[in-house]
Amino acid sequence: MKNYDVIVVGSGSGMIIASEAVDHGYSVALVDKGPLGGTCLNLGCIPSKILIFPADRIAEVQQSDKLGLSAEVKDIDFKSIMKRMRQSVTKSGEHIRESILKTKGLDFYEAEGYFTADYTLNVAGQQIKGEKIFLASGSRPVVPPIKGIKEVAYLTSETVLELDEAPESLVIIGGSYIGVEYGHFFAAMGTKVTIIEMAERLISGEEPEICDLLEKKLKQRMTIHTGMLAEEVKKSGSGAVVIAKDKETGNRKEFSAKAIMLAVGRRSNADLLKVENSGIEVNKDGFIKVSDLFETTKKNIFAVGDANGTQMFTHVANREASLAAHNAFHNDSLKMDYGAAPHAIYSHPQIASVGLTEAQARQSHDILVGKAKYFDTAKGEAMAEEDGFAKAIIDKKTDNILGFHIIGPYAPILIQEVVNAMASGGHVTEINQGIHIHPALSELIPITLNGAYEA
Repeated sequence: MKNYDVIVVGSGSGMIIASEAVDHGYSVALVDKGPLGGTCLNLGCIPSKILIFPADRIAEVQQSDKLGLSAEVKDIDFKSIMKRMRQSVTKSGEHIRESILKTKGLDFYEAEGYFTADYTLNVAGQQIKGEKIFLASGSRPVVPPIKGIKEVAYLTSETVLELDEAPESLVIIGGSYIGVEYGHFFAAMGTKVTIIEMAERLISGEEPEICDLLEKKLKQRMTIHTGMLAEEVKKSGSGAVVIAKDKETGNRKEFSAKAIMLAVGRRSNADLLKVENSGIEVNKDGFIKVSDLFETTKKNIFAVGDANGTQMFTHVANREASLAAHNAFHNDSLKMDYGAAPHAIYSHPQIASVGLTEAQARQSHDILVGKAKYFDTAKGEAMAEEDGFAKAIIDKKTDNILGFHIIGPYAPILIQEVVNAMASGGHVTEINQGIHIHPALSELIPITLNGAYEA
């Protein structure tokens, strides 16, 4: 058995920890069966956004009549779009491999590991033991227990990246962020898309007004059914049929398509690690239980990112990894400020949010609510952006920003100003003290905040 000061499982956010440990002079083992770089680089954020960027351009051309333009997309080279995505992913993975192999003091085990005893992992038949262990083991798509699902071919957010041709028609089961992003992508590629979502709204964790506008806009390009539970799938010729039940009426409806995609969430890979063999507990959904310092129920074993499932976004995982490493190596107690952790949804229109929703804020605060449309800014009017808007949730007593939500062009960029302000206290004056370029979409932020009223 080989002993290490530090063992890191996972080469996504785990690379942050491994690098920090090596810099401290510790003996370090990195365990990852590949592909190197984790979920984001290989199967999630990066490849999907490379695909979605051309989809955005196509949607803009299709909607250009609002600007007095008559334009059309003549041809879509789907194979070329997919090839560009794969080349980017491959190149990044190669760079990571080169970096790992050049790093002195880092032993790389390119295999799947699992716990066999306290602080002990079996990796390709070899036992290794760590004084401190960090689990950045990621997640994988959930396959729901739908009748007949094992008898039909289906796509997930991972296998969809292997396509060389866009399906003629596609039923997406699940209307959360993965479902709506890929719905947008395939609709732009010319696929006839149907999304089936069991909740009453798409992306139901967002503000209701944002959910409603997203559904309205997507319905212009695809078919949306909410409040529908997928109960069964069957083969049908060269495609499949999804049978779904209306949760309100109990009526059932059949949806036929050449392909089916599952987008109902992700599950932690903790079960693959057999974490119970080292006394590590998981919650009812299979995510690893952690303290505020990311320590599991086993001392000196930590879990970050999708493994603990607190907020399943790469930027959150990276911050958790940095904090976990700092705390473990410096005996400190820095905590994550999840209230200032933003997220974005690259649908069309785009969505970005940070902090509390209005409903969440009302539970413990007296609040003011501000709303403004893109069209309220000179730049928004120039863009003929009549539907997009922002919503601010402000603490009435302190004037601190509790939450901010945007739907419309460049939402993930626009919200960053609010994120930075919230990370340093979040008072409205922090936004107002800055001079905003006129005319620019960034004016949407102070207009939204300064128009807050008692709701």
